[in-house]
Amino acid sequence: MGFQLHVDHNKYLPEGGRSIDAVVSVSASGGRRGPAVTAAEVIMIDCSSSMEGEKIIEAKRATNQAIDLLRDEVAFAVIAGTTEARMVYPANQALMAASPATRADAREAVRRLVARGGTAIGTWLDLANELFQGEQADIKHAILLTDGHNVGQKHEELLATLERCRGNFVCESRGVGDGWSAEPLNAVADVLLGTADGLPDAKGLAADFQQMIESVMGKTTAGVSLRLWLPRGARIRFVKQVFPDILPLTENGTTVSERITDYPTGAWGAETRDYHLSIELPPGRQLDEEMLAGLVKVVAESQEVAEGLIVACWTADATLSTKMNQRVAHYTGQMELNTYTQEGLAALAAGRKEEATAKLRRAAELAQASGREDTVRMIRKVMTGMRRDMSGLDAEMASVKSRKTVQWRKKDDSVS
Repeated sequence: MGFQLHVDHNKYLPEGGRSIDAVVSVSASGGRRGPAVTAAEVIMIDCSSSMEGEKIIEAKRATNQAIDLLRDEVAFAVIAGTTEARMVYPANQALMAASPATRADAREAVRRLVARGGTAIGTWLDLANELFQGEQADIKHAILLTDGHNVGQKHEELLATLERCRGNFVCESRGVGDGWSAEPLNAVADVLLGTADGLPDAKGLAADFQQMIESVMGKTTAGVSLRLWLPRGARIRFVKQVFPDILPLTENGTTVSERITDYPTGAWGAETRDYHLSIELPPGRQLDEEMLAGLVKVVAESQEVAEGLIVACWTADATLSTKMNQRVAHYTGQMELNTYTQEGLAALAAGRKEEATAKLRRAAELAQASGREDTVRMIRKVMTGMRRDMSGLDAEMASVKSRKTVQWRKKDDSVS
């Protein structure tokens, strides 16, 4: 594939200024030359007793549709999750290569699933991790579906499991129905670099599973990273994906050398993603001095394929140093929206209604300013529910939806 990288930032800093922020936009286009990338897929389906009825029926239908969409030779498995994880297909703890015969056998095994038991998401992820560790595929992807709270284990236990899984595979997390919790879904997305979302109507599962599998099957380049070089004495404050979803990448960085760090971004198809980099520079710079504050590159399959510079210059001109780059300002606002939403929902869950009201009102203002009418409506539903002591599903939906962002466009362009 062909990669392009564009850096947006305000290079001017006030005297004594040390922090510089940049948005790095990366686009990939074109097809793959050479052998196709290999892939492995694990689908984890909540089979707790609360899934009984329409939810388990639609979950099985969605899973079987996903199985049908796998390319031949894609390694796959299906896991049933309750307070423990068990193999649905294949019966042994392994991945099976997709073929007409294995897909048919898998569909039959899925059809026999019944809803019975509790929920301990970490056990499902541990089994998926073990399956992926025995697989050499270029792309390792999982889907986790649940309808309830992770009552079978402490949140700290889930976080420990996620640390064991970090960097081993990407996982999309989904809640279905009206009884799930956003907290474990968001935690899975944060560490395993997937998307988190909720589907109140189980009938939407098949279309959602189809979209996820088609996206994975459309990836043509694996092992893509952002490579960041920093000058001596500088440090990275954070690296985040800010479009199409907010994902923290700082903790996933791997050291290449004393001043170079790679931040894995997963597999790519034809798409665009935006990243926010924040750098703290060493002290002692003089006015009118200019320096290279960072060099960022795209590394695809061990080859450096695109690069951009982050330059810093110190000035006494406040009109220059206080001007914020439009793209950086846009994504700073999107992250602020997510922060106020999450903090407001946490305050609501803790019973601090006054704090929750203030933070959610600010989140609604930020959403309105960025044209996020769907988010505005969702936050207002939560606030209306607060007055009636009925926030429930609206709060969980607001939590997962606030992670999704609107792509920055110039004012004369349309917003996507």
